[in-house]
Amino acid sequence: MSRRKENVSPEKWNDWNWQVENQIRTVEDLEEFLNLTDEQREEIKEVTKTYAWETTPYYASLMDPDDPNCPIRKQALPSKEELYDPVGVQDPLKESEHQPVKGIVRVYPDRVAFTISNKCAMLCRHCFRKEYVNMPHTFVSHEDVMNAVQWIKETPEIRDVLLTGGDPFLNDTEWLEEIIAPIREIKHVEVIRIGSRTPCTMPQRITPELVNMLKKYHPLWVNVHFNHPKEVTEDAKRACGMLADAGIPLGNQCVLMKGINDDAKTQMELVHKLVEMRVRPYYLLQCQILHGTAHFRTPIETGIDIIYNLQGWTSGFCIPTFLLDTPYGKCPMFPQRIVNRDTYSVSLKNFKGQIWTEPNPMPGYDYPKQK
Repeated sequence: MSRRKENVSPEKWNDWNWQVENQIRTVEDLEEFLNLTDEQREEIKEVTKTYAWETTPYYASLMDPDDPNCPIRKQALPSKEELYDPVGVQDPLKESEHQPVKGIVRVYPDRVAFTISNKCAMLCRHCFRKEYVNMPHTFVSHEDVMNAVQWIKETPEIRDVLLTGGDPFLNDTEWLEEIIAPIREIKHVEVIRIGSRTPCTMPQRITPELVNMLKKYHPLWVNVHFNHPKEVTEDAKRACGMLADAGIPLGNQCVLMKGINDDAKTQMELVHKLVEMRVRPYYLLQCQILHGTAHFRTPIETGIDIIYNLQGWTSGFCIPTFLLDTPYGKCPMFPQRIVNRDTYSVSLKNFKGQIWTEPNPMPGYDYPKQK
């Protein structure tokens, strides 16, 4: 059975359950979309022995059939470069050390990540939970979820709950509501957030049924995950538009990856397309030291330079915060604009390289007296 869009009825193609049921997991399935060489076929099969992979027919339809450096392909398909990583680890954020109860990750005093699914529409090659998704031992049961909800209820410091996974939207809408509804009833929980990549990898999941359920539980936010301008399609715009029309604020978390989006031009195009569909750039994340991602990682300076080259050349709300996530929490990193500091003034460089000196006494000093 063909999975190509032109060979599938619109009813099936636009049904998220069909997209899940027809996920692409083999070279044979993939060759409906791509022209692979013998070497590429063997490479995918070899890497699959170590790292699983799968993607949706929708996301595969965005791939360049002939270009192995296509940014869509590189995010979804196994590469032999994954097999060499001298510093990568399985749990770069040491989440297992921050779990007061199964399903809850608590790094900060007032908020938690609540894992409610171990399923994703696509196994992203850069995912820091690569060892978690689709693994039998990480299945999340109804009992696990209810125990975690009870823990949140008994922990009054928690004001912000992030539903994560896997991908929470891989749960059916009815089950998702069974999780959200009791959390919304907890008086000390002010905000519920959901992290999902389905608007990018399977926008068919954003249905009127889902949106109508979500909007009952405001204040509720959704963080999406777009890494490249090619992912901002008409289908993605429709999905994000439905969420935004329901009053759900959207933020984007983008992972910085070598050869995909590690230059200011690509990032500029991406953030402009995001804000056009009412998604605010939230984070630009340094790629984690997860085993199998060495080929994606850039020097920290690359991300700082990108932010430097966005500042001033686009609107402030288009510029994400660049950060490195660590086992101790997120560490934001910013370009240095101060070029000189003395007792009475500070000198700064603007986006065009011009220097401005502003009177600004250091603590304990006053402006110099006029002669």
